[in-house]
Amino acid sequence: MTTYDRWLDAYSAAYDTVPEPFEIACPQCGSKRLRLVFTGDPGSDVGYAHLWCDNCLYGIGVSRTIIPDGAVVQDIRQAPADRLPPIPNYRLVH
Repeated sequence: MTTYDRWLDAYSAAYDTVPEPFEIACPQCGSKRLRLVFTGDPGSDVGYAHLWCDNCLYGIGVSRTIIPDGAVVQDIRQAPADRLPPIPNYRLVH
């Protein structure tokens, strides 16, 4: 299984736990510091997902996904620098 496939598995597991907290090991470094934040229009249930590790700063982005109820969502109408919670400049896994 490729590293990217492991990241997709981690995303799927994290997505399925929303809005509950999750403790899934990072596919890159093994720490349990993964974060999942969506970006979208508050009036829509479709947006973009960001999954990254706060320890090693590797992660993936998923475009055009359904935002689950209770998810942490940034407002896409705000300037990127003003969106909360902030998303770090993590390295994308391909």
